Amino acid sequence: MTTISFFKYKKNKYWAFTQMRLAYDVIKNSPGVLFFKLLGTGAGDGFSLFPDFSTYSIICVWKHESDALNFINNSDHSKVISQKAFSRQDFFLKTIKCHGKWDGVTPFVANDRSLNEKNKIGIITRAKINKARLFEFWNSVPKASQAIKNAKGVEWCKGIGEWPFIQQATFSVWDNLESVKKFAYDKGAHSEIVRKTKKRNWYSEDLFARFEILHSELKIL
Repeated sequence: MTTISFFKYKKNKYWAFTQMRLAYDVIKNSPGVLFFKLLGTGAGDGFSLFPDFSTYSIICVWKHESDALNFINNSDHSKVISQKAFSRQDFFLKTIKCHGKWDGVTPFVANDRSLNEKNKIGIITRAKINKARLFEFWNSVPKASQAIKNAKGVEWCKGIGEWPFIQQATFSVWDNLESVKKFAYDKGAHSEIVRKTKKRNWYSEDLFARFEILHSELKIL
């Protein structure tokens, strides 16, 4: 079971920023957690040079669904979030496909269960950018962000990341798998950027993961 959670703040923004470091041991020692990342977010859609200091995210891979539910609903961390944040949204994900690595490991393991075509699709793309290619990468970001913003079937997209400028990722929500495939394989701005990425060796490490969104919940706290 994979979860990705987004926390939005109207107050307590400095406290939220400190949790990028202070919450590390809390998450690490949570029962059933196999992999996790504490993430800031970017302003606007997709990758962004400008941070969004009002929104933070956590990705976790859990041994069991019950571990995820217990952490999100009952942990001390969640209780504090409820006091500090304006809202939180939790996505519960089943991995359909994953290739590439995140800090040397492939954290998301595809599930053999059949896909419920009524459910929406979540996509995580992540890259560690070669320092020698930073200018080229960021010069192409506006076109990439515009491409996903204009794609048919995309409901929402948010840039996420561990380190500004160098380690970047996105999480996007799509109406269905057909919309994802059409965007990925259509000959447009996205395909052009993918080709350039490989030719110019922009990334020292990258990952693509596709998920079925089993359910999601938005809470105004």
